[in-house]
Amino acid sequence: MSQQYSLNDIVSALGGHVVGDGDVLISRVSSIANALSGSISFFNDTKYQKALAASRASAFIMKDAHAGLTAQPKIIVDNPYAYFAKLSAFLNPLATAPIGVHETAVIHASAQIPASCSIGPQVVIGENVTLGEHVVITSGCVVENDVKIAAGSRLEPNVVIKHHCEIGENCHIFSGVVIGSDGFGYAEEAGKWLKIPQVGRVVIHANVDIGANTTVDRGAIDDTIIEEGVKLDNLIQIGHNCVIGAHTVIAGCVGVAGSARIGKHCKIGGAAMILGHLEIADHVTISPGSMITRSLTAADTYTALMPFQTHKAWLNTAAKIRHLDDFAAKIKQLENEISLLKAK
Repeated sequence: MSQQYSLNDIVSALGGHVVGDGDVLISRVSSIANALSGSISFFNDTKYQKALAASRASAFIMKDAHAGLTAQPKIIVDNPYAYFAKLSAFLNPLATAPIGVHETAVIHASAQIPASCSIGPQVVIGENVTLGEHVVITSGCVVENDVKIAAGSRLEPNVVIKHHCEIGENCHIFSGVVIGSDGFGYAEEAGKWLKIPQVGRVVIHANVDIGANTTVDRGAIDDTIIEEGVKLDNLIQIGHNCVIGAHTVIAGCVGVAGSARIGKHCKIGGAAMILGHLEIADHVTISPGSMITRSLTAADTYTALMPFQTHKAWLNTAAKIRHLDDFAAKIKQLENEISLLKAK
């Protein structure tokens, strides 16, 4: 049975204050619609008042302004969504990894591995690797030569960290991630492609999360850099020499081409594409599916999408777009003719 905590226990650990019965026991977080007894849900928007009234949750997390919308016990905080995230982590801690080195791990004699680390089955650790305290490397990971992984970082199964890359403190790298594979660099000569050696590294700063099957390519000359607090979703491609600014979040299936520089605190929606050598300012939001073809120098929200329509309507719109120059010329001609008529 999962651990139960009273609302009073929760606010003692995480802050906030209780309105109502503080002895109510909570064992799980749930959505408002699917909550059962023992669940706690968050409420952050008055458009969900009907769902709030119908919910079977034992308690809610909400702002003080919404406290009167339910008679159920509640925890009052300024940011219910962020508190919900902290509470979910509190109720669902990561499983404790066994300390020590599994007997099937293959570790070079020169690797520096503190006794506090956990090295799982079938892990391969290369020459001159340095791990910090309490690093967890789970089954099937490969850490090549001269890699440095700082304290508290965790690699989920089947992660590959290529040679000379650096991982900062408290990073969480999920299954299938490849850090430091060669960037896509070729020079054309006489109709053939010559591979350009990729001699840079990938340097990942502290508190970065990288989702499953994401790839971050090493630099061609300079390093590819992921700054502090960046959160990358699954299936993202970060090209060589890119810089991703601190605390930027990028959703799944985004592609960032080589040498792009993305600012701090940016938000990039799923399946967006950012061309190479562009610069994105701090605090920019890019809508899902957008193709960014030029640098964005001012903080704003940018969208580059055709309207969502039925296919027949979309074809009609596309046909009109092809004639925009003609339409603009005709409008200009009409404006000139109107001006001449007014002048008579």
